[in-house]
Amino acid sequence: MPITPTYPGVYIDELPSAVRTIVGVPTSTAAFLGTAPRGAVDKPVHITSWEDYEQEFGGLDAGTDLAYAVYQFYANGGSEAEIVRVVRKDGTPLPAVVDAAAVAGAAPDAAPAPETAAVLAVAASITLAGGVKLFAASPGIWANDNTLRARVDYDTALDPDNKLYNLTIRDAKTGVTEQYLNVSKDRAASRALKNVLASSSLIGSAEGDDQRPAAHADVTDGSDPFPDDQKGQNLYTAASGGLDGSAPSHKDYLGDQEAKTGLYALLNADIFNMLCLPGEPGLISGANILTEAMAFCVERRAMLIVDPDPDWKTVAHVTAAVRHTGPVFVLNDDNAKNAALYFPQIVLPDVNQENAPRKFPPCGVLAGIWARTDVQRGVWKAPAGTEATLSGVTDLTVPLTDKQNGVLNPLGVNCLRGLPVVGNVVWGARTQRGADVLANQWKYLPVRRLALYLEESLYRGTQWVVFEPNDEPLWSSIRLNVGAFMNTLFRQGAFQGRTPKEAYVVKCDATNNPQNDIDRGIVNILVGFAPLKPAEFVLIHIQQLAGAIQV
Repeated sequence: MPITPTYPGVYIDELPSAVRTIVGVPTSTAAFLGTAPRGAVDKPVHITSWEDYEQEFGGLDAGTDLAYAVYQFYANGGSEAEIVRVVRKDGTPLPAVVDAAAVAGAAPDAAPAPETAAVLAVAASITLAGGVKLFAASPGIWANDNTLRARVDYDTALDPDNKLYNLTIRDAKTGVTEQYLNVSKDRAASRALKNVLASSSLIGSAEGDDQRPAAHADVTDGSDPFPDDQKGQNLYTAASGGLDGSAPSHKDYLGDQEAKTGLYALLNADIFNMLCLPGEPGLISGANILTEAMAFCVERRAMLIVDPDPDWKTVAHVTAAVRHTGPVFVLNDDNAKNAALYFPQIVLPDVNQENAPRKFPPCGVLAGIWARTDVQRGVWKAPAGTEATLSGVTDLTVPLTDKQNGVLNPLGVNCLRGLPVVGNVVWGARTQRGADVLANQWKYLPVRRLALYLEESLYRGTQWVVFEPNDEPLWSSIRLNVGAFMNTLFRQGAFQGRTPKEAYVVKCDATNNPQNDIDRGIVNILVGFAPLKPAEFVLIHIQQLAGAIQV
């Protein structure tokens, strides 16, 4: 701001700097969509470790591929993840009951009894004496069987009007305990039940919050108020009535973009770079959401890791699908540049089944390898090769030979291989637009991921440009800051070329910003880069040199 001098002396004027550092965005945040025993529904939950997942969603569960995929993600080097839990949203609130007498008395040629209707997932509830009813924070049976417990006690000396009470909630499985003191039955009070439960991770809502629940029996000093066996004492009230519900439908997994449910719950996530759909939502055959997921990944500048179809038992099955001679194959439009397909499935010991071998979709392992490679080498390095080992994987469902690999690789299918000494590794780095016949610029996975990294980083790092005066001072500042960002990547080895001039270009001047664009409020920034392509084929030329012949 200009200084207006009024007295003789020295004035200090701090001028704005043209330097606005562009910071690269994360590249290894994975998003997972699936079912879990517990946890928030249709809401992305950010976690940074497997322990976080156990706390929020209940750990490994034999009935869902989601938990195993997240576990494998962290076992292979993953760091940050967004988890979206999906449950059944259409159906009856209770399991359908079949009239056994009616069925027994039916005529032999009568129509068969209808199938059991879909069952909604229901949150367990705790009914306290006095009319207050508490509902578990998320639906499912996790809170049943004396798991979620609530206890009420009074501090009568501090409450002559009999409006206050203390509420304690405990999860017996995790040991998490929440205590709320001086809860008021007055809904207008700051300590009203609705207000204090807003921060609870165990209780989601309540009914009858204008009532004062009856107190439970007193406990002696030093004793546990939540013993597993109350021995007839009224020490607490346990939750009941929770239902997991039927398996989610295709509609539940896809969700609604306006309501931000299902897949579109990730609209509430700040950023994710990899999308994993382990199990049912990611199936290639039949009803699936892969087409929508690919389009969503293009919109969010992320990559979709596609699992192989469980029915692919041979290389012929894969080639028939990819060449569109078999069942419908959805990974065939331009959005497939943001998808990578792998084959085959992996085999790991299932700790829930006494370490018996079990087949799994590989997306969790692969997301971990992508994250590990980004940290160790950079997003421009292909997440494949002898360094891309499949940690914890004991076998592959379809062992592949070099010749079989040679059939799938030109089709854009990334193979998982078992190699001598090295073990099980990723042996492919192409997108689903990576088939040789397509000759697509986004053939290689590291090239596409680097481009997405640049796009997202520049998008976020140039927000300050909006509404600035559109002339040479602005253009110069843009060139300075974008050029510095690109030069940093060049020095890290992200681009091909020996000099910055060979590796990248940043252009923002009068030549690409004509007056017509300026009048329309547009500033054009051209950023070009020379990508590093992975060395897929190493050719060693050996020649025998003839000895010198003396004549």
